[in-house]
Amino acid sequence: MGNFKERWNIKSNWQFFVIIVVFAVTGSSAAYLSKPILAGLNITKENPWEYYPLYIILIFPVYQVLLVCYGFLFGQFAFFWAFEKKMLRACGLGFMVNWFEKK
Repeated sequence: MGNFKERWNIKSNWQFFVIIVVFAVTGSSAAYLSKPILAGLNITKENPWEYYPLYIILIFPVYQVLLVCYGFLFGQFAFFWAFEKKMLRACGLGFMVNWFEKK
């Protein structure tokens, strides 16, 4: 735990706990919300070769949005916004970070 706190510049055990909870809630929510989005697009499990790859691909952007939203709700926006920018740059989507910072 100390390694995470040092690497992420976390100041207290409470902040660490909140961050871990946000990651857990975000992952569960992204998986849960992706299913009705696919259903709205009439993509069902009847065609698993279409459903599961799209489900996995859809989870990624839903997760990114929810991570910042939940981070804000739990009072950790600065941490999750920095984390999000780092993740987008690592995925080759740094142009999106630059676009948001110009706004």
